[in-house]
Amino acid sequence: MSDNQQVPPSNTQTLVLPGIKGKRVVITAGAAGIGYAIARLLVRLGARVAICDVDTTALHHASATLGECIAVQADVSDEHAVESFFRTVQDSFGGLDALVNNAGIAGPTGNIEDLSPDDWRRCLDICLTGQFLCARQAVPMIKANGGGALINMSSSAGKHGYAFRTPYSAAKFGVIGLTQSLAKELGPDNIRVNAILPGIVEGPRMEGVIRARADATGVSYATMRNEYLKNISLRRMVSPDDVAATVAFLISDAGANLSGQSLSVDGNVETL
Repeated sequence: MSDNQQVPPSNTQTLVLPGIKGKRVVITAGAAGIGYAIARLLVRLGARVAICDVDTTALHHASATLGECIAVQADVSDEHAVESFFRTVQDSFGGLDALVNNAGIAGPTGNIEDLSPDDWRRCLDICLTGQFLCARQAVPMIKANGGGALINMSSSAGKHGYAFRTPYSAAKFGVIGLTQSLAKELGPDNIRVNAILPGIVEGPRMEGVIRARADATGVSYATMRNEYLKNISLRRMVSPDDVAATVAFLISDAGANLSGQSLSVDGNVETL
């Protein structure tokens, strides 16, 4: 990035979107990072929010700062935990308008021959199967409400092959297929289904990913970070707030005729 290039602020303070106030929304992995940014924005816009997460400390912080919300510890790869979470949502909200399938993990970094089957399965269980398990519970609730929205978090790795991150990329490609299939299946029920593909999102998780790939390829962290930025047309990372604003748009009435789409929020990642 050149010294005089200005980075626009990710300011959602004044965002106004119709049709969000009063909406009942589930956000998985909603206690930190992108999920927390989504929850914070939707609460600000008047939505009623339920979050789950595996991190109890983060859940306590989110619950304390978001105001009135449902906050439940749950692993999205655990079928019984997911069922229990959605029962709590049904009992508390009496229904559901939208699901944001945000939960995911970075997965292992390494050569294919060095990856363990357990690490492969864990990555797909959380990043892909977890979305299926949550959609399976949410869809009947949204149908009963007369329609709504599903938003599945994919990644730039869902449209680009990603060397040394094979499990993650495979899972995120799978999210695109899940999204397009459900958009066709659920459209007659007035349920919009879209995927968001964040790019290089600033924060501790991305720092860890860059460091792991730097170690795997034998270069410094600074060199690998610059390599990532060189592959982004805007030469900058995106923020969790950028992703949150796109989620809010898709849930709102402004996104009423968007379905089956894969929306990149990435500054135009050219390759990974």
